[in-house]
Amino acid sequence: MAEIGTGKPLVIIGAGGTGGHMFPAAAFADEMRARGWAVGLMSDARGLRYAENFPADWKEEVRAASPQLKKPWTLPAAALKIWGGISSASKYMKRVKPALVAGFGGYPAFPALMAARRAKVPILIHEQNAVLGRVNRRFASKASVVASGFERLDKLPGGAAHHPVGNPVRAAIAAKRDVPYPQTDGELTIFITGGSQGAKILGDIIPLAIANHTPPTLRARLKVVQQVREEQMEAVKAVYDNVELHHELKPFFSDMPDRLAAAHLIIARSGAGTVSEIAAVGRPSILIPLKIAMDDHQSANAEALVEAGAADMVVEENLFPNLLGELIKVRMEDGADLKKRADLAKAKGSITAASDLADLAEQAAKT
Repeated sequence: MAEIGTGKPLVIIGAGGTGGHMFPAAAFADEMRARGWAVGLMSDARGLRYAENFPADWKEEVRAASPQLKKPWTLPAAALKIWGGISSASKYMKRVKPALVAGFGGYPAFPALMAARRAKVPILIHEQNAVLGRVNRRFASKASVVASGFERLDKLPGGAAHHPVGNPVRAAIAAKRDVPYPQTDGELTIFITGGSQGAKILGDIIPLAIANHTPPTLRARLKVVQQVREEQMEAVKAVYDNVELHHELKPFFSDMPDRLAAAHLIIARSGAGTVSEIAAVGRPSILIPLKIAMDDHQSANAEALVEAGAADMVVEENLFPNLLGELIKVRMEDGADLKKRADLAKAKGSITAASDLADLAEQAAKT
């Protein structure tokens, strides 16, 4: 834990729940530390599981809960956890005296943000998605600034100071921005990813689409690199083996930047981080929003790349092997169009979001 009174201004980051909140927060933390700030992280036990390598001077666990309004009998216990987390966060802030609290969403951010409000510490909000999440929505009207990963930001309260800056991306992703789009006169690579846990529907539908609904002349040129859940691995492999299609299947890819850069086409969910990384590297994509995502935010996330002509969006209700196979055929058989879409994606991408967000943070801390 960092000592108090070192002379460095302190920013406390409240974030958690998923890697989608923690990874952008980590990129922001790196930038703030490079500028001479001390960084603290407040999250609950679940959030801290994503924070093993988080670049903070210290990490503090606070209790948090996600109220389930459809299960009212759980609300009293959730309220006790939340207020316990706020109490411990408030006591801690009195001791360390932060100059700023930055909320990156997720229920584990709630105690830090509420404690900041009580202590009259300036608040910065960063919303990764194109729809303001519930915790960020709760504090947006009181924040010095609401930064966002996309220009579109639904459910933003009136009067909030909104600044689109993009989503901070990892340095390893930013380093791939200048990698040229691969040549299209030889093997063509399709990279398929469904998030950290994979996506069952992608494993069910995409192999059938490629194996059964693209022409043999195209399949002979394809290499499919696909994230597949462990329990689907044998079935997916069998589909590709049946048509002798070159493929590489793994439950998780630790070298995502290299995989994105090597792809001619990416098929993926449209989580905020995925969309931002695809744009930062500059690759054409087919985006399949998670149907059950809160407020349908994954469809909103995909909108910018779709409207720019850089991506196609296929909603789950329309995800049929024959339709998807035809779309893949059309895209992969037109190399010039793929390159154009890659350029359009890169034009929507940013690798300066962490720096831009840090600029806003330093301004907010002075208010």
